[in-house]
Amino acid sequence: MKRTLVLLLAVAFVHALERGRDYEKDKVCKELANLGKEDFTSLSMVLYSRKFPSSTFEQISHLVNEVVSLTEACCAEGADPECYDLRTSALSARSCEKDSPFPVHPGTAECCTREGLERKLCMAALKHKPQEFPTYVEPTNDEICEAFRKDPKDFAEQFMYEYSINYGQAPLSLLVSYTKSYLSMVGSCCTSPSPTVCFLKERLQMKHLSLLTTMSNRICSQYAAYGKEKSRLSHLIKLAQKVPTAELEDVLPLAEEINTILSKCCESTSEDCMAKELPEYTVKICDNLSTKNSKFKDCCQEKTPMDVFVCTYFMPAAPTPELPAVELPTSTDVCDKGNTKAIDQYTFELSRRTHLPEVFLSKILEPTLKSLAECCDSEDSTGCMNAQGPQLKKELSSFIDKGQKLCADYSENTFTEYKKKLAEQLKAQMPDASSMDLQGLIDRRSDFASKCCSINSPPLYCDSEIDVEMKNML
Repeated sequence: MKRTLVLLLAVAFVHALERGRDYEKDKVCKELANLGKEDFTSLSMVLYSRKFPSSTFEQISHLVNEVVSLTEACCAEGADPECYDLRTSALSARSCEKDSPFPVHPGTAECCTREGLERKLCMAALKHKPQEFPTYVEPTNDEICEAFRKDPKDFAEQFMYEYSINYGQAPLSLLVSYTKSYLSMVGSCCTSPSPTVCFLKERLQMKHLSLLTTMSNRICSQYAAYGKEKSRLSHLIKLAQKVPTAELEDVLPLAEEINTILSKCCESTSEDCMAKELPEYTVKICDNLSTKNSKFKDCCQEKTPMDVFVCTYFMPAAPTPELPAVELPTSTDVCDKGNTKAIDQYTFELSRRTHLPEVFLSKILEPTLKSLAECCDSEDSTGCMNAQGPQLKKELSSFIDKGQKLCADYSENTFTEYKKKLAEQLKAQMPDASSMDLQGLIDRRSDFASKCCSINSPPLYCDSEIDVEMKNML
């Protein structure tokens, strides 16, 4: 019950800051009374660390202290009825000052040109890009307990901040649940006679929640980066590459299903949304694909649904089968407004023939599909496609060739072996290059491959880096 109250408070408080309406204020005050100051403060730390992932701990702490202070004052018996609206407006105004101690979003300056409710709504709508490379490293047990014993409150706040800025795309409910469970573990184990044994036991019990939180962060980050439609095609590409011997009818429902889950759960305040939906999804994965691919069959033997999901998520692309070249869809098929089957079929067929990571294929498919859509809007769609088709196929082929050269050997070798092969290739291509220049190129190219040449590469980072690397290719 208490966790439900925490989530209601989160929603109500965010809405209160956005709108400042009395009924929202009443919700916040009731939940503050139910939770107490300590849980309210903890929730605010998670909530704002998640919302402002590029901010410092000091900036988040300033905001949390201000939030707690104004909520306590305005919810007190006999408080001025205008208190809440006035204080939230003042907080908004303070955020626009040059020496503001509060976190800043990209776009804050634009919001600060507006006034009143319009400014608050503008600020509430601002979002950071997903953190695609979490940097949080858990300290050792001894380091955890040393920090905890020194100052339990500071340790708790620092942990909530660090974890939430790194895994902020996970649903708020999961972040709250995990951080509370983790801090409970630390409190128990750092005061127990055998901390090491205690940590081992507690971490095993928390494994499911930990996996659910980190995996939710991963898949929700991609969903946030791509948006609904591009995310659907992305999942279709990955499934087609993992099981190229399947048919579209086997994988398309799974791509649509996971996309529906993400649209429903990534911003959900229901604590069990992901916990309920992902296990049900793994049943469908196994029903559809375990007979199509031996690796999927092996994954489906894992002990828990979460382990099955993790296994299938990290499964690499399978070798591409021998198939005839794929052709662009015809205007008759692609221009039927009520039918996306032709585009889905083309995406599927291209993906299962192409051993190139999804971030590359999604990138080149976007302008290709846009050009096809533009032809559909022209007076002579057939003539447009006949005219543009050869150029689109040429650009597509050139992009795929370059991408395959950039990622050549990466997925088939250990990183050390890959780097050795890369060094040999670049030395052969650049016999007159200095050792320093050559080493710089090897380091840059291998770093790119380590981030963008796997099946689950981060889309925002790789989108710009692919352009840079292709431009710099020899």
